[in-house]
Amino acid sequence: MSDVLSQNEIDNLLSDMSSGTVDVDDLLSAQTVQGEITNYDFRRPNRISKNQVRTLQNIHEAFAETFGYYLVSKLQTVVSITVTSVDQLFYSEFILSVSNPSCLYVFDIEGTDGSGILEISPQLALTLMERLLGGTSDTQEKSRNITPIEQAVVRGIIEHTFSDLRNAWKAIAEMKFQFSRLEMEADFVQIAPASEIVVVISFDVNIGTQTFLMNICFPTFALEEVLAKLAKQQITTSATKVSDVKVRENMRTITRHMESTHLPVRALLGQTKMSVYDLLELKVGDVLKLEKRINEEIEVVIGTKQKLAARPGTLDGKKAVRVIRPLVEEDIVDLDLYYKDVE
Repeated sequence: MSDVLSQNEIDNLLSDMSSGTVDVDDLLSAQTVQGEITNYDFRRPNRISKNQVRTLQNIHEAFAETFGYYLVSKLQTVVSITVTSVDQLFYSEFILSVSNPSCLYVFDIEGTDGSGILEISPQLALTLMERLLGGTSDTQEKSRNITPIEQAVVRGIIEHTFSDLRNAWKAIAEMKFQFSRLEMEADFVQIAPASEIVVVISFDVNIGTQTFLMNICFPTFALEEVLAKLAKQQITTSATKVSDVKVRENMRTITRHMESTHLPVRALLGQTKMSVYDLLELKVGDVLKLEKRINEEIEVVIGTKQKLAARPGTLDGKKAVRVIRPLVEEDIVDLDLYYKDVE
């Protein structure tokens, strides 16, 4: 509804007030109640304020970014991780939301009496395993328990997850997360009483064209000392510094891999067109006249891209080309490369 009333609405309101249809006192009291009173459910108390929730989201967005860079270098494919929600709920509700089977990595929060849970879907675990072993993982497998051998393959990535998570939390406090055990069924995991409030951070993990779910669960009693320090202003600079360091580190990793990457290089001496009849009539000793002139440059193709202009020749008795200059956009459009003297 618009905040500004039209003249007709004003006239109708004044008319209703004059006739007694509308009570002014009722309108004012209703407006006061609506503006000042909010519902509170005593059965679902919030242990964490909105500011602390935003700070938790910032911490785990920094974690998602750095962990995503790590997966890119490890899996050699496009990976992105985003935080989808930060929720407070009873531990019993979290357990009921866990799929069966699932991969529940229980970790100890050192310095406290509490433990946390890293939940990933079995499909994500199987995709990580297949990519690590050189597969493509184009299709998702049906949900199933992962075998001990598959657990061992994925274990390295899981432990690195806790390392990146610890680095993200350094902006607030020195939190150490130590892998404890893997459980396949939620009924065997009891890190908090059923009525205890827990914080669940949910992520979408995009690997190639596939999307998977990942959750991190913290019991609030294990974070009591840290919750007081959760202020958005405290982590902005530190999280940015951690992110910048990881970006530079991953850029160096990608550059190192690119330097050792092999690409096919082809020198195109020329081309011509001929009919199928002439092609069938070709004999040994026939000469094909190319469209290139002897004084024209030839194209050097790297991968699938036209990149360089060169001159053909020989070196130590082998065919060779001398690179003259890089191709520019006009060269690729015109397709006619004439010899240019280069000092």
